[in-house]
Amino acid sequence: MTTPQEELLPATRRSLLHRIAVAQAEGRAPSLVAAVVRDGRTVWHGARTSVDGHGPDENTQYRIGSITKTFTAVLVLRLRDEGVLDLGDPLEKHLPDTGAGEATIAELLAHTSGLAAESPAPWWERTPGSLRPELADVLGEQPFLHPAGRRFHYSNPGYTLLGALVEKLRGAPWEEVLRREVLEPLGLNRTTGRPQAPHAGGWAVHPWADVMLAEPAEDLGRMAPAGQLWSTTGDLARFAAFLAKGDDKVLSAATVREMRKPAAPAETTDVMDGMTYGLGLQIQYWGGRLLVGHSGSLPGFLANLTIGVEDDVAAVVLANCTSGPMLSVVGADLVRIVAEAEPRMPEPWRPLPEVETSVLELAGQWYWGTHAFALRLTPDGGVSLEPLSGNGRRSRFRANGDGTWTGLEAYYAGEVLRAVRRPDGTVSHLDLGSFVFTRQPYDEGAPVPGGVAPEGWRGIG
Repeated sequence: MTTPQEELLPATRRSLLHRIAVAQAEGRAPSLVAAVVRDGRTVWHGARTSVDGHGPDENTQYRIGSITKTFTAVLVLRLRDEGVLDLGDPLEKHLPDTGAGEATIAELLAHTSGLAAESPAPWWERTPGSLRPELADVLGEQPFLHPAGRRFHYSNPGYTLLGALVEKLRGAPWEEVLRREVLEPLGLNRTTGRPQAPHAGGWAVHPWADVMLAEPAEDLGRMAPAGQLWSTTGDLARFAAFLAKGDDKVLSAATVREMRKPAAPAETTDVMDGMTYGLGLQIQYWGGRLLVGHSGSLPGFLANLTIGVEDDVAAVVLANCTSGPMLSVVGADLVRIVAEAEPRMPEPWRPLPEVETSVLELAGQWYWGTHAFALRLTPDGGVSLEPLSGNGRRSRFRANGDGTWTGLEAYYAGEVLRAVRRPDGTVSHLDLGSFVFTRQPYDEGAPVPGGVAPEGWRGIG
């Protein structure tokens, strides 16, 4: 149920409504609906429509296209978490004789399998799925266009394979598994494979005249796991809250965080655009914010789900037109409006409940050669290491319970940090993947890189 809209300030609500009004008018969408989620709860819903007196609400279905892929990815990761498969497994291990079995499950999730973007003609989005009854009809005679794992290449057939994998391992149709394992546990009762009233009709708007053409709503058949679903802003708002924080009934918080991590090599243009792909989620750096989510489109419909993880704000935007408004920009703007107008309150500072003396004595300034770093204790029992000024390698570290820590990010991800002690128990230096950090630059009492020149530090004179 939508929470009271008074949770947002009146000025914020007006700014949100103004943004979608501009999008609907300039994008010439027959209707456009949106919702905003903050702290895991829906706090705003808005709609604009070309039909007087008919404003779609949060229970009106729209087709969501490729946002379906995120739902399929959730099913696959559930299988991984249960130990049924490993993401490094080739598809052939679990689903033989597809002709594309050399691709790994992780590559299919991240669109790095090398498979073609589309199925063979005729265009699958505007023709009945009955024309492609078998996987071979979806993949065609030459399914691979690129070497596996080398580049990001969005692939609808790849997610068709993942849906078939779910069916094989669960012994039930993809949609049935989705209903049982994701939709019902999350309370997404208005997300379905086929439209259920009330639902919007899909339209194509003429590019040079204000007239419309009804679009067909094809059943995608085998390709359903890539784009079949219909949903509402109400349901997708709840799904966004799940993707932000997880739900142990479906996936843990750790697994949804894994979905949000980049898993595909970025092309040069992707780097310039600040875009990459995780496991079933698009990732973008936009306007100084890291945004995750997914867009979708099918003839007659556009959809977008955007999550600003650090701001704990998400937006859902749906429209019933084949092209027009840029919903990914609208979604990012809705997140920005709320995050800037009503910034998230930080948690109150609280002291740590207990700290071991052997750990506390490591806090403070350290040097790698002449580079100054600070080691800090973190509230979760770990530590962080970061340069005192400028850019440089930094990471948080997870405590291993044996006096060592494992890096969680960037260059030091997976590397072990440990304190090396002298025979008397005092700390000599820190060892991080063979890098030596000392209390003084090039400390003479430490191993490499200890003092080098016999005459020590000196000036020029």
